[in-house]
Amino acid sequence: MSTTAFAAALDALAATATAAGVSGPAARTEGERLAAAVAESSTGAPADWIAATARPASGSLQPFFDAAMSARRWRNAPTDLLNNLIATGSPHSTRYAEALAAVVDAAANLGDPSISAIAAAEGTKAVHRSAAQGRDKAPTTTQPQFPTSEGDGTGKAVGSEEPAPEPEPEPEPEPEPEKTLEELLEELDQLIGLGRVKDEIHRQTELLRIERLRGEAGLSAPTLTRHLVFVGNPGTGKTTVGRLVAGIYRALGLLDKGHLVEVDRSELVAGYLGQTAEKTTAVVERALGGVLFIDEAYALAEDQYGREAVDTLVKDMEDHRDDLVVVVAGYPGPMARFIGTNPGLESRFARTITFEDYSSDELRQIFGSMARAADFEPEPAALERFDRLAADQARGEGFGNGRWARNVLDSAVARHAWRLRDVERPTLDQLRTLVPEDLEDVVDIGTDSEATT
Repeated sequence: MSTTAFAAALDALAATATAAGVSGPAARTEGERLAAAVAESSTGAPADWIAATARPASGSLQPFFDAAMSARRWRNAPTDLLNNLIATGSPHSTRYAEALAAVVDAAANLGDPSISAIAAAEGTKAVHRSAAQGRDKAPTTTQPQFPTSEGDGTGKAVGSEEPAPEPEPEPEPEPEPEKTLEELLEELDQLIGLGRVKDEIHRQTELLRIERLRGEAGLSAPTLTRHLVFVGNPGTGKTTVGRLVAGIYRALGLLDKGHLVEVDRSELVAGYLGQTAEKTTAVVERALGGVLFIDEAYALAEDQYGREAVDTLVKDMEDHRDDLVVVVAGYPGPMARFIGTNPGLESRFARTITFEDYSSDELRQIFGSMARAADFEPEPAALERFDRLAADQARGEGFGNGRWARNVLDSAVARHAWRLRDVERPTLDQLRTLVPEDLEDVVDIGTDSEATT
């Protein structure tokens, strides 16, 4: 039944788009991608999604994960087609947003719905409805508010008093002290797992350090590429390591600022040819002196707009080769094909670092660390329950790793709250302790007769 409702919602979305003068097939594709992004944490959702979207029966779930990756940004921002309808003032934007909301509702019921999927669906619907209704746009000016009578209760006539003084500007926060190279490498080494990644970053650091020292000594040295390719499943720490790389390059004297600017296709590609180059260059300028981190970079190889972004990026990398480092990230296979699409990419990205999936023991450490950071303490039995959940997870392309551990914790926190629903004044231990029951597969939240809708 869930696949039938999802297919019907996609049909309705396509029909709504057609009525709005938008391509029905394009809208269907957009809906499919958004649905995958919402449902990716639900067990069984990939197979239901494949069936409902009439994908070839190859047995591979990769199209689902590719779609989810390409549309995660739409969980927090309106889709491209909805944005276009809003930008052009189309009277159909609200109806299209509602059709998207119906797709999201259906997506949340694919497979065995998880709490994370249900929560993602509610947030996503609110984002799109708000965008269509213009609620997400703050007023550009603020008009002063005056009483309707002639006085304001102070004996002064309204309009006759001096303007209120401008508030004193808040002092700028003190910048955090810059970390030394040793501190940054120690922080890298303290990350859970990622043994091969740590070794590669240490080697790259030494290579660049010696190159710098040779140059300072007046010796010739080959010009080494500083740009990197990160490949691996989601949730394996690629962004975290990218941020550390930015700091390490700054500590080595290779970058002035050492900040990280993280983007994906949507922040580089515009709606029309010619605009993309300007948009990409603007992003590059924000990243100067630091690292530009492009997640799911292979999405740029999808069409001519993405190729324009790649061509612009290659030129900007050459123009700013002394004050810009680019890290591109994504799945191994698609990333290899992406690098091969442009000779300029192949010559600039000579080093690939592979992020392996976390072991079950490492996932347990990550789960425990996340729980303690949120002021929860899992009982030993709860950690054993987590071990069994981790052991049951299929470890292929698309496995969420640290994100999966985060989803387990989010669900456990929700179950913990529901477990204490009848305890009026829980003790501190009760408020902090996660028990095995909180990590059960089936959630009975809202199944009491009084809570059922």
